[in-house]
Amino acid sequence: MKKRGLKLFATAGILLTLALAGCGNKEVEKNDQASSNPKEEKTLTVYSAGPDGLAANIQQAFEEKTGIKIEMFQGTTGKILSRLEAEKNNPVADVVVLASVASMEGLKGTDQLQIYKDADNAKKINSDWSDAEGYYYGYSASALGIAYNTKNTQQVPTEWTDLAKAEWQNKINIPDPSLSGSAVDFLFGYTEAEKTAWTTMEKWKENGLQVNGANKEALDAVITGDKNATISGVDYMAYKAKADGEPVEIIYPKSGTVVSPRAVGILKDAKNVESAKAYVDFLLSDEGQKLVANAYLLPGNKDIPVKDRAALDEIPQLNVNWKGAEAKQLEVLTKFNDIFR
Repeated sequence: MKKRGLKLFATAGILLTLALAGCGNKEVEKNDQASSNPKEEKTLTVYSAGPDGLAANIQQAFEEKTGIKIEMFQGTTGKILSRLEAEKNNPVADVVVLASVASMEGLKGTDQLQIYKDADNAKKINSDWSDAEGYYYGYSASALGIAYNTKNTQQVPTEWTDLAKAEWQNKINIPDPSLSGSAVDFLFGYTEAEKTAWTTMEKWKENGLQVNGANKEALDAVITGDKNATISGVDYMAYKAKADGEPVEIIYPKSGTVVSPRAVGILKDAKNVESAKAYVDFLLSDEGQKLVANAYLLPGNKDIPVKDRAALDEIPQLNVNWKGAEAKQLEVLTKFNDIFR
């Protein structure tokens, strides 16, 4: 089971970090290298799990504010972890932004992050989403609900179990957790907090639940009417689609849902540490947090008002402990695939 799980894990690209296992003259060499390579000195490399619009807006605002240029690679959490693994013998990135705190915990656990304890505004950021030692900060979060097509839905669901009813047969999907870090977070949180979760998922399968690509693909199927609802819908995407005039709404089941933090950290092998710290500081600043809110995400700073969406204290939450979650997520991912593959 362990070998099978690790193989699945590597293929999925979501939880790769489980498989990953001074100063003096070196500092002089590093300084000489930087002075002979202005690009390395002035360009910060950031690997970010989106959202695309937010990442671009943060990049533009940060560059204008600091004069530091950013080279940005955007992809899913799984793609970023895969890239970090491929580059482990020749590190490239300075900063990593992931859509899963559990995956960030994995990077910490495999000694791939460095501490930035004194980040500006760190005390304003939700401590439940951040590392107590300062290895990473939960600068934002999304809540995972039921996104549904408002034109096709006669009876709005209020609980996860509603989607096992006959009226939803062959009309529901879920993002593929092999492609979506937030879907893995949902499965982990739901099964940890709800004793009947696996039974409910078996009923979803019997009701024709389709595993439908990454988050965007799953939501697009609802927007077009191919499906009527997506389970573990990423709320900021649904709110954005709604604002764009699409026939979509999102609800959070009364029994509670998973709030999935998104975190930023500085890689241990970062070449541009001071610039990396400036980037973290910007994300945690009021300016950065307002950009987060404008993207329909939940800001890490609760004092920043949200835009046209439910605030954190308005969302029924399942009690999820993210510490050490990554190893358990592998087990959950394996079991899910055993059921739905």
